[in-house]
Amino acid sequence: RIMTENQISKVVLDCVLKVHSQLGPGLLESAYQECLYYEINKSGLFVQKEVPLPLTYEEVQLEIGYRIDLLVENKFIVEIKSVESLSDVHLAQVLTYLKLSKIKLGFLLNFNVSRLKNGVKRVINGQLAS
Repeated sequence: RIMTENQISKVVLDCVLKVHSQLGPGLLESAYQECLYYEINKSGLFVQKEVPLPLTYEEVQLEIGYRIDLLVENKFIVEIKSVESLSDVHLAQVLTYLKLSKIKLGFLLNFNVSRLKNGVKRVINGQLAS
């Protein structure tokens, strides 16, 4: 069955909560990425990690090395951080990924928090949001 971005976000959030409750803060981003990839995959959603994101400038396609941490069902981006605090540049990164990929919705996650609600940001592509 086809899921909406909001339905996908609910499943992903459940997986995020499970990973954070089991691991807690303080690990490397790569550890959270692997565990979240495992949980999302286990939930039955199609998930890919480290998805290349080319940049097209005018008619030139540039392979610059941007990578989406997790792409769920080809329409939901998950960007994972493990930092002291999220900054505007982290949010700008996710917004840029959404814009370049023409995807509407994603999460910016910071696992390095004691209370996960302080580390989850739902990010909407402003150009596509109605």
